[in-house]
Amino acid sequence: MTPAIAMNGVTKRYQSVSALDGLTLEVPAGSIFGFLGPNGAGKTTTLKILAGLTRATAGSASVNGVPVDVQGAHRAHVGYLAQEPQFYGWMSGRQVIEYVASFYRARTDRRRIDELLELVGLTEAADRRTSTYSGGMRQRLGIAQALAGDPAVLLLDEPAAALDPLGRHDMLKLMERLRGTTTIFYSTHILDDVQRVSDHVAIVDRGRVVVSAPTAELMRRSAADSILVSLVGASDATAGDLTRLPGVAAVTAAGHEGGEWHFQITVDEGQTLAVQGAVMRHAVATGQIVASNRREALDLEAVFLSIVSQERAS
Repeated sequence: MTPAIAMNGVTKRYQSVSALDGLTLEVPAGSIFGFLGPNGAGKTTTLKILAGLTRATAGSASVNGVPVDVQGAHRAHVGYLAQEPQFYGWMSGRQVIEYVASFYRARTDRRRIDELLELVGLTEAADRRTSTYSGGMRQRLGIAQALAGDPAVLLLDEPAAALDPLGRHDMLKLMERLRGTTTIFYSTHILDDVQRVSDHVAIVDRGRVVVSAPTAELMRRSAADSILVSLVGASDATAGDLTRLPGVAAVTAAGHEGGEWHFQITVDEGQTLAVQGAVMRHAVATGQIVASNRREALDLEAVFLSIVSQERAS
């Protein structure tokens, strides 16, 4: 099956600054794909290139099999929601969708517009001016207008970043309702949301993809290869000591309280038990007390922090 999005070696430079540095990624068709990374990692730049709002310095990309180039033919396959969508305040929600739909030849009739308003829960507010809309309503209207051309790929830039918990809940429910009708590729820093709705995830740092995998596979792989260790009598030097143990890939210091130090240890594949034994022997040899030495059931935030820490340490 043709991937919904394919990017190969995409680079974007702004004078001496590289926003993207050879980014390569494939997004399966029909997926809800979470695109994660620290601030400045290149997430928004990636979305703008795919939306046709800026051009890559080098590399190639395609959407639904159509090359992303200066001709812009791929734009017919894309719907885009910016991080902070802006609308003409004097327009009603219905008029906004009608205006955007007028740029597309397919399905611009009133019935389709009513369907979009109902889909995003704005039927009752359809004829109100958008200047009266709350932040959550504007985000939902932004998705409706992005869907006006029946895109194969929906690009969402931080769709829930400015929303309160209720607005975030509504946004996630909407994304779940769209599952299977279009590919959703969205950037976010709210990792709990990604874990709830995304079936694929990629982590980007400093303009490059660090890891890309099905969400469940990434969680399963990371949980099997991570240990949570708590030591009494440790010090600032202990993280370095643990890093040098055989089978240890990375160590992240997770703070300390009451004399008990916490470390998250990422281990090489298949080395979990061996590393747990090595931790015990190290503690005995250095006069430390092991309060905890167990496999960790990680959430996506812990996985994210571990992967980015390893990348920056390499």
